Amino acid sequence: MHRSAPSVHLVKFITVAWAVAMSATDSQADDAPPRTFVYKQVGDLEIQADVYGAAPGAARPVLVEIHGGALIGGSRRSINRRIHDAMLEAGCVAVSIDYRLAPETKLPEIIADLEDAFRWVREEGPQLFGADPQRIAVTGGSAGGYLTLTAGFRVEPRPKALVALFGYGDLIGEWYSTPSPHPRHNGRKPTEEEARRQVSGPPISDDRDRNGDGMLFYVWCRQHGAWPQEVSGWNPLTQSERFNPYMPVNNVTPDYPPTVLIHGTADTDVPYEQSGMMAAEFERAGVEHQFISLENGEHGFGGADPQAIDVAYAEAIAFLKEKLDLTAGR
Repeated sequence: MHRSAPSVHLVKFITVAWAVAMSATDSQADDAPPRTFVYKQVGDLEIQADVYGAAPGAARPVLVEIHGGALIGGSRRSINRRIHDAMLEAGCVAVSIDYRLAPETKLPEIIADLEDAFRWVREEGPQLFGADPQRIAVTGGSAGGYLTLTAGFRVEPRPKALVALFGYGDLIGEWYSTPSPHPRHNGRKPTEEEARRQVSGPPISDDRDRNGDGMLFYVWCRQHGAWPQEVSGWNPLTQSERFNPYMPVNNVTPDYPPTVLIHGTADTDVPYEQSGMMAAEFERAGVEHQFISLENGEHGFGGADPQAIDVAYAEAIAFLKEKLDLTAGR
């Protein structure tokens, strides 16, 4: 289903700040402190997940939350409050995951972390925090939306449902592999040396552990169309086939999970067409889906009609509750 919201004035363009790649709907969790677990260790690096609403032995459905940040920045502390709070109230356990960040770690290993996080939820979650391994849904925005969509074909067994906010299914299109014309990416002009200095340390899975500002590196990537190669190590023009196993738009089959896509039509960080491409693939494969357009919405939905945003979130939350067989309340 494709729904459009009433239009309002465009939001001001964002220049160089965390908001260039992080979801504007994300915020730092301020409810009861989560339980923090190490779900994977690579060398000395502990990759962690925060679990909210843990109830060992309860067999409760799980919402896996994946943060944004262009695969370069962010951490498990960034969650979407609207979806998070509503699903906790409905009786879910919420699991917000870290994953190793680029460019210190490349794309295949980032996706390996994604797969291992779900494996840990299924295998260890029932005993550790009362997870029902048969009822798992996923949500995320921006790069978290990309990873949410990637979970739809890389994670086995498949999640019950996905909600991707201003995500993307294509990693090598012109929007990412050529210089961005948008003001949000062209405020500060870092040199390549300055940009690389920000991400020159050891592998990390939480950008709070990085000495530099990884998002400055992201801005440099967007100014030079360098993001695909920097996060993967592959040239998108001469090695495009290497990206295929990690591109949702090329991996939609009839057994892909039911999905809700929400995207602003004026997004200058992740083009609105990215969700449109996914919706077209879902239609082709007969996958149950909703594509909700927010007119004049920028990245993070700023500039869209607030009432339309409320409606979009209400539909996404109702969809998750339905697919996880949740009743109203605990």
